[in-house]
Amino acid sequence: MQSTEVYFNKAKKDFYKFVKSQETKTDKFYNKDLMLKKLILVSIWIIKRMKKNKTLIIGLAGGQGTGKTTISSILKLILVKSFSLNVFKISIDDFYKSRKERIKMSKLIHPLLLTRGVPGTHDTNYIIDFFKKLKGKKFSTVNLPKFDKSIDDRVKKNRWYKIKSRPDIVILEGWCVGASPQKKNQLLRPINILEKKEDNLLKWRKYVNFQLKNKYKKFHKMLDCFLYLKAKNFSMLKKWRLKQERKLVLNSKNKKNLKIMNKNEVLRFMMTYQRITEHMFKTAERNASIVMKLNNKHQILNIKYK
Repeated sequence: MQSTEVYFNKAKKDFYKFVKSQETKTDKFYNKDLMLKKLILVSIWIIKRMKKNKTLIIGLAGGQGTGKTTISSILKLILVKSFSLNVFKISIDDFYKSRKERIKMSKLIHPLLLTRGVPGTHDTNYIIDFFKKLKGKKFSTVNLPKFDKSIDDRVKKNRWYKIKSRPDIVILEGWCVGASPQKKNQLLRPINILEKKEDNLLKWRKYVNFQLKNKYKKFHKMLDCFLYLKAKNFSMLKKWRLKQERKLVLNSKNKKNLKIMNKNEVLRFMMTYQRITEHMFKTAERNASIVMKLNNKHQILNIKYK
């Protein structure tokens, strides 16, 4: 294997171009070279776990606003540019059920299931079937959904992902990827005002937890390795998530029928994530292959390898 400096030089140009595309006037990346070097080391760790003629399936998780999409995009960039690999990256968000399906669930099961995000609002059958095809002997073309948050629905099928050949590496990133279910007694006490007022019978909590115990657990077991981005606390995630929504506004100008949230809507939205996110603060490290600890400035403070 070549030196990290060689890999750094191969990826540097595209890395800087990507980072620049993610920056705004008030939100800049700092210590870029150090960030790239750290993620090259993560990439080398990933390469060492690859097996001949088999797809390595990576799960990458972290609370809202931790930079999962950014980190996974940079890892893909490095793996493609420095190591010449075929890498497919997708977010668990792309597997959200359609708005029509969630409206139906909200009427049949619980009103909170209209809000995308929690386990039970994804079509896990797509994920499981995709992973099975990746692990099978023969690979045929796969079509996977693509979700547009600005309209809170899937895009038309002609814009879906089309994977024609077996990837060397697949990265599935998402806030609840790798999450474990809670025990029954942990569900009893509401974690915030939303649970207290809108789920006083625990029906929503129990349904979400049941999903984690079943189909989510099934595809989590199919992951070959699990990377976790750990923030300091939930308050920090709120701050980062609000910044993320402001960026969405900047990138979505002149579009009609946008479903972009204001501050109060974002904070309410995050209440639906809070239980599992805080549970992952305590439990995700146990199952993680790599833990990237983030500081208050959104930078990778240190990386812990298992």
